[in-house]
Amino acid sequence: MQIRSTARLLLSFFALAICGAALAQQPDLNPALPLTHTDNGPNSPAAQKAHYLVLVSLDGFRWDYAERDSAANLLALGKQGVWAPQGMLPSFPSLTFPNHYTIVTGLYPEHHGLVANSFYDEQKQARYAINNIPAVTDGSWYSGVPLWSLAESQGMRTACLFWPGSEAKIAGYRPTWYATFDGKTEATDTVENARIDDAVALLKLPVADRPHFLTIYYSEPDHEGHMYGPDASETRAAVHKVDGLIGKLKAALDSTGLPIDLVIISDHGMVKIEGPWITLDKFADLTNFEAVGSLLYGKTEEDRARVYNQLKHASSSFVVYRQKDVPAGLHYNQNPREGDPVVIATGPYSIRAHEPPAGRPDTPPIPGAHGFDPHVMPEMKASFYAAGPDIVRGKTVVPFENVNLYPWMAHILGLNPPPTDGNLNILSKTLRDQGRDK
Repeated sequence: MQIRSTARLLLSFFALAICGAALAQQPDLNPALPLTHTDNGPNSPAAQKAHYLVLVSLDGFRWDYAERDSAANLLALGKQGVWAPQGMLPSFPSLTFPNHYTIVTGLYPEHHGLVANSFYDEQKQARYAINNIPAVTDGSWYSGVPLWSLAESQGMRTACLFWPGSEAKIAGYRPTWYATFDGKTEATDTVENARIDDAVALLKLPVADRPHFLTIYYSEPDHEGHMYGPDASETRAAVHKVDGLIGKLKAALDSTGLPIDLVIISDHGMVKIEGPWITLDKFADLTNFEAVGSLLYGKTEEDRARVYNQLKHASSSFVVYRQKDVPAGLHYNQNPREGDPVVIATGPYSIRAHEPPAGRPDTPPIPGAHGFDPHVMPEMKASFYAAGPDIVRGKTVVPFENVNLYPWMAHILGLNPPPTDGNLNILSKTLRDQGRDK
């Protein structure tokens, strides 16, 4: 144990030394957050002439929160530009990591590989989990080309002040600047305001070094929605808190005088959970199965078929499919990481494969959750607001799938994106150039 602790300390010291050396390469920046610098070279001449795009995520900010709780800054931003008053459709499953990564790749989770917040990969014989730092920072878990990697590959510098996937080298690149996520401090007032300070500081760098695409992530009001439910006073207070941060950010960005498009989104909504845990091994023998949450990974075809037959008529609280038979509209039937069979809740129910092992306490489901099909559960819908020099004023859009954000943002930045599951035409009329190809 002492050897492991010493090794961790040495690794931490080494990482800090590298980070410090990287920061020293950019003397004009004094970041409020610890930022890692990757030397991707200067902006190309074309990138230096491009506009700027700041993408902000408010985790778990349900589509109706702004109007419900009179979030003045977000509503004003929507009126200045475009917004989706009936929400934006997250990809299935409507979970944090899958949807954040969908937004920056334009791919459904089954195509980019993050099929849940935690899952098993049979080929790797390993698990991915959002709190597993070695996995999160290992680019081999991720497919697709994140928008920051696309920009970097085309001579445009980027910065990520938190975003799922931004700490890994994906498609050959890391962002020029990125912050390492720390869940223990991420939601403190100091760190929340530091993101705004750092965004402005980065935008004041010399034109050759200045990032043109920046991401900012806030974990609220998702935390409060989980702990207290979407209608609780604590969740409403968190809505007002992040709306205040958006007001500060907008004023700070305006103060730079730069042509900045500000895009505010969320990854999913939130619903009040009903009933106790639904535990799958009460209905089926899961011997010879790996299980992660409600995801089931049978070791043989015989096992998979057996459990499917045991579960298919077991409860009205869920439906079960063989993986290849999951409805096409869910885009969840092509990746082995999804498991087989696939269990999908029919309502706001919490499903798990097993209860905790003997000797460990069991607790009831948390009051609020997400992950459900947004096409049948409107509480899963996310938010979308955008305003800036490239965006038309005073326009609303009907609900659209979040895969369409990627080609839209790439177009704003003047980048040539790879083929994805998104389509620029879906949002092209929100752009001042009416979707004309650059």
